[in-house]
Amino acid sequence: MSSESYHEPIELISSQTRDLHRGIVSLIEELEAIDWYQQRAGACSDGELRAVLLHHRDEEIEHAMMNLEWLRRHSPELDDKARIYLFTEGPILDVEARAQAAQARDSSGAAGGTLGIGSLRRA
Repeated sequence: MSSESYHEPIELISSQTRDLHRGIVSLIEELEAIDWYQQRAGACSDGELRAVLLHHRDEEIEHAMMNLEWLRRHSPELDDKARIYLFTEGPILDVEARAQAAQARDSSGAAGGTLGIGSLRRA
């Protein structure tokens, strides 16, 4: 029963949160299936069976990405972090450092390393 994985009484959990939970649990299940098929294919000595298992793995990857996209569309916080970290290059911690530096600049109101006072003057 899926309610066994809730950490709060289900009657206190909103419909939106329950749907997010369903999406997260489904993503977890798809990722587990990917891992299982990858392990089976890696251990398999028969080439044809390996190809079938990898085909199944790839279908599970498709399912996982569909779940992830649904979650991104329904969680502004996940969307924000996905836009920062996904499809980037270089060390992931460097991506984080750049994002934090940009956020600090944005929250301080600084523009181009200045206090932005020039923008208050009339032209």
